[in-house]
Amino acid sequence: MFALRSLFRKPIPSGYTKKKLVVLGCGWGGFHVAKYVDKSLYDVRVISPTNHFLFTPLLPSTAVGTLEFRCIQEPVRTIDGLAGYYQAKARAIDFEKRIIVCEDQFHKEEVDIPYDILVIATGAKTNTFNTPGVDEREGKDVFFLKHLHHARAIRNRIVELFEHAAVPGISENERRALLSFVVVGGGPTSIEFTGELYDFLKDDVSRWFPDLKDLVTVTIVEASSHILGSFDQSLSGYVTNTLRKRNISIRLNTAVVSIEDAEVLSTPNSSSNFKASRVVLSDKTNLPFGMLVWSAGIKQIKLIERLNFLKGKTGRILVDNYLRVLPRNENDKTDFVNRIYAIGDCAVNTEVPLTPLAKVAQQQGKYLANRFNSIDPNDLTNGVLVPKKNKEFVFFNAGSMAQIGSWKAVIDMSHLGTDNVHAKGPVVKGISAFLTWRSAYLGMQVSWANKLLIPMHWLKTLLFGRDISRF
Repeated sequence: MFALRSLFRKPIPSGYTKKKLVVLGCGWGGFHVAKYVDKSLYDVRVISPTNHFLFTPLLPSTAVGTLEFRCIQEPVRTIDGLAGYYQAKARAIDFEKRIIVCEDQFHKEEVDIPYDILVIATGAKTNTFNTPGVDEREGKDVFFLKHLHHARAIRNRIVELFEHAAVPGISENERRALLSFVVVGGGPTSIEFTGELYDFLKDDVSRWFPDLKDLVTVTIVEASSHILGSFDQSLSGYVTNTLRKRNISIRLNTAVVSIEDAEVLSTPNSSSNFKASRVVLSDKTNLPFGMLVWSAGIKQIKLIERLNFLKGKTGRILVDNYLRVLPRNENDKTDFVNRIYAIGDCAVNTEVPLTPLAKVAQQQGKYLANRFNSIDPNDLTNGVLVPKKNKEFVFFNAGSMAQIGSWKAVIDMSHLGTDNVHAKGPVVKGISAFLTWRSAYLGMQVSWANKLLIPMHWLKTLLFGRDISRF
């Protein structure tokens, strides 16, 4: 598409020096900017502590072995025409000198990266709301689910718990505590992980750990009055009823107060006990657990907190309708306007606030690439390339999907379109929604390698089950 567009662009003048376009982050927004921007016009460089783009909707599938980790990621360096990638963390930005101060991931030394145009697409991190005990136990028996290393740790922990519970001589109470799984949050990631976990328990645990399957409990803890709050109410009710029929406990209107150490009696009439972790809930109850997955909101990373930008109530950078970072004052206009952009979870337009979702960041990334590609290389204003496309960013909502295991899913198309032009589409549930979910996400894969690997792993799981090795 961009090659075809280049046929109609005015020829690039001799002696033209490519502008340095630096992208911070390689998530849904940053990756699509870097991928689709015209490399004949820009020297494109990506800075990120992770060297791959992660297809997050399929991340819960890797946490139990339905899919393998490498088939849902795309290396940043495979982007055609990319001038450079640096595995580093941005620590500061000098707007006057137009330099990003980075810390490399290997020697922890500072490196200065110059830019002419900067796209901030750093995403966000998991918000624990300062709940006592969460950060201290993260990676041990409390896990987040945003990155591949989170999914890998969850997968190892699940297998570890079953192997531990299978050791002879362990009391039933201890086995029940080890095999108690708690999921905090009722959003799509939490529900999809719960669905994947249920399939693993039903299809694989029942085969390899038959004596333990009746001791397993799964509990969802949600602070609001219903799960999948952004979905149509009928779909939320359908998912709630389906999960409860599977003996999955759903604790609504319940918040996590703290996570703490606990001592549990080995048997009701025994004086001996064992150590475990437990989650204390707002309804004055507590649950011993072997693993807790926390997926209950996001907050800004330290870089965004440090940067002196105008920000919204949740700390997101304020941008205009063209995704340009708003100048703090008149003196900032030279350094900001058409030079610094912010997209994805770290940015918000207060006139048209959007929920921080992957589909929003993806559309913003493609919009910016198109905007950058519309420039005339002969047209410079104060040394800045001025895009010819002045169309504001408008998010198009194509619907929402979530799979809930056992070949079932939900699709909400009740609010299709934009804020100005919208239509009410259908809501779909069951196996037809599940097949649509799989087809849609398979078609969204970037590389042909992953388009081949993913269905192969789905078939392998169907025929032979999930891998229960721990390594």
